[in-house]
Amino acid sequence: MTRCSLTLRNGSASNIEQMNGAPHGALPKKRNKTMKHEQPKLPYAYDALEPVIDAKTMEVHYAKHHATYVAKLNDALATSEMTAAKPLIELLANLDDVPANIRTAVKNHGGGTWNHSFFWAVMAPENAGGGGEAGGTIRKAIDARWGEYMKFVAEFTAVATTHFGSGWAWLVVTNDKEHGTTKRLEVLTTPNQDCPLSLGQTPLLTLDLWEHAYYLKYQNRRAEYIENWWRVVNWEQVEANFTM
Repeated sequence: MTRCSLTLRNGSASNIEQMNGAPHGALPKKRNKTMKHEQPKLPYAYDALEPVIDAKTMEVHYAKHHATYVAKLNDALATSEMTAAKPLIELLANLDDVPANIRTAVKNHGGGTWNHSFFWAVMAPENAGGGGEAGGTIRKAIDARWGEYMKFVAEFTAVATTHFGSGWAWLVVTNDKEHGTTKRLEVLTTPNQDCPLSLGQTPLLTLDLWEHAYYLKYQNRRAEYIENWWRVVNWEQVEANFTM
């Protein structure tokens, strides 16, 4: 099982596998066989990421789209008590072990639940930790992998901009036997609600490329949305994801 521990930027720690069951900054609840997956509380107000992401988009995205993924995940898991008792990260990392009759629903709605929870955490208001450039050990790793920080930004931006249809752009740690390392940074995209956890990779940063993430403000101008999004990246959280 792929494990991914998230150290929240306010200093508290939480396993990402429990992210669906704890508000941002709170210790996760212990899950039991009857406990449902819960949508985590946003770590900021709907309007906190203005002008990059408008308040109405955040409200609809969080309260409608994300909430629906959580609800449909719980509906799917209601048919399998043993599966429902497992942490979401374990389900996504071992989809082949999920009963066939709910596997697609867990992949789609479980991915939608986890991906969105992770997305909220790697953003912050510009006046409260968002934006700027990466620092610390993640900056050293980016520079070592791409030669310089702006080359990484350019690749991530290009990959996100050219991704066809709905999906996500990611910075991940992946096992790379070809290059003789087990901790190599890569930029990639996944379609729909597919999650890198299902590929054995550890997510560090993500950007939602579904139109509902930006259409109210940017319409078809995805490239502008991506360019502006760098202003709210929470590099302190990305650093915590990398050094867990």
